[in-house]
Amino acid sequence: MNRFKRVVIYTVLLLVTAGAMFAIRKVETRMDNIVDRERLRFSGDVRNAPPLVAFTSVALGSFRGIIADLLWLRSENLKQEKSYFEMVQLARWITDLQPNYSGGTAYLAWNLAYNISVTCSEHEDRWRWVNEGIALIRDKALVYNPEDPVLYKELAWIFQHKLGNVLDDANLLYKNRLAMQITNILGTGTPDWEVLAAAPKSRDEFMKQYPEEHKLWQLAAAAGYPDFKALFLAFKNQIPAKLPESLAAGLGEEEFKKIDNFFRAELLRERLKLEPSKILAIDKKYGKMDWRVPESQAIYWATEGIERTPGKEDLRCARLITQSLQAAFRGGRLLALDDKNLAYAQVVPNLNLADAAYQTYLDTQMKYDQSSGASSSFRSARINFLKDAIPLIYTHGNLTKAEEFFQKLIKEDGPQKQRTLDEFVMAEFAEDVRDADVKKVSALISELIFRSIINLIYNDHDAAVANERLARFIHRKYSKENHDVKRNTLPPYASMKAGVVQDCERRLPPVMVTILKAAIAAEQAQAAEERKYNNPASAEGSKAGQKGRK
Repeated sequence: MNRFKRVVIYTVLLLVTAGAMFAIRKVETRMDNIVDRERLRFSGDVRNAPPLVAFTSVALGSFRGIIADLLWLRSENLKQEKSYFEMVQLARWITDLQPNYSGGTAYLAWNLAYNISVTCSEHEDRWRWVNEGIALIRDKALVYNPEDPVLYKELAWIFQHKLGNVLDDANLLYKNRLAMQITNILGTGTPDWEVLAAAPKSRDEFMKQYPEEHKLWQLAAAAGYPDFKALFLAFKNQIPAKLPESLAAGLGEEEFKKIDNFFRAELLRERLKLEPSKILAIDKKYGKMDWRVPESQAIYWATEGIERTPGKEDLRCARLITQSLQAAFRGGRLLALDDKNLAYAQVVPNLNLADAAYQTYLDTQMKYDQSSGASSSFRSARINFLKDAIPLIYTHGNLTKAEEFFQKLIKEDGPQKQRTLDEFVMAEFAEDVRDADVKKVSALISELIFRSIINLIYNDHDAAVANERLARFIHRKYSKENHDVKRNTLPPYASMKAGVVQDCERRLPPVMVTILKAAIAAEQAQAAEERKYNNPASAEGSKAGQKGRK
């Protein structure tokens, strides 16, 4: 081959190579744009990983998968042998080795929260496993995969189904523990989310407002806390969390509250990964929620799943929001906790969510469900929601809203067998008592007590007695029929009534509260007189005993 031919061949090869490289570069650029637009990642792209995980990802390379497979096999063997304690650490290692394998992490969390927890006879042990399942997703996997809707959906499901439902015998303890987590962090069950959301969003932002020369740090050092770390540690180690009282006198009440609010918001972010500004946005969208109940946190994580998904659409998370809103409407406001024995958690309907729940069903159907008419699952769910909501709203005295929802039901489902609102409510009421679960019964009894209190305030004594008599009857009947099923335990009737009375005292206008207290005092005095009249021998014996003691 002469020199000229070699030059031509090399030139052609160079041009072909350059053309191929140019084409590859164009394809690579296009793929990079797609990755950025759709927020995609490959399995080796680990974000937000701690140094050890980042080092492992680089050092082990493809061998990470082999090691993870061995750990999976070990985990399954331990499960068969019922040796569970090592499985928590294995789940964490597997998540670290394959941080982007969200399906695997979801399974491991589900395994901890469901399969392993129910093998424990002690309810506290069950809560430990359920909490480990939550933490595996919330505290680990979501750090690596902040844009994966699968993980958000699984986390929301654990809150809504495992903690919020009544299927697990330990569900009352779960509800108590969750409510106490929030209360111990925020110091109250009803915090001001606007104030918490307005607090600094990070430690760096806080330190800009309170630099080292600020009076706060002089007072803190004098109290034995030389820096931010020491002060924050002292704050969160208290139960409930609180700042040293010595700071209040030196800073003044207003400044002390600002600092206290930041520390509470920071602790909420650290322990439960909840952002006050996002909670405030959810409250504004749907209505004020009680964030001590599981359904509220289910809505939070499902909302995060939608917000982090490309296009902000995910049917699974959207469905969880509708389900959790309905559950929160039926029993999403906490009245009383048994913080000693953890034997009950008294919840009542959150009527603030009525309109939002209905509208969310409607919006979700329009966005995700292409079918129309009777074939739509969202339409069926919306009709069932209306049938549940109307009696609850009616028994709470809001007849205008109940009639509005009744007309919506007629529009959605056609004329009802019961032609009037009153007839419809009575029919639904009878059916609810017959087929109710513990959450429904608790809500029903609380509603009847509430109606009795309102009747008492308006001096309708007969109606008050009738409502309370029915509430006592339902409580007694349900408790008798379910006394051997711990997960269906109702609070004592006296505790339920006290919780509703206290709630009325907080929520009703001062004039009505004054009338209520006077009416209760008169009712108690009358009951004492009746007992004395009906059992005079006992009363005389009591007097004699008192004289003897004197």
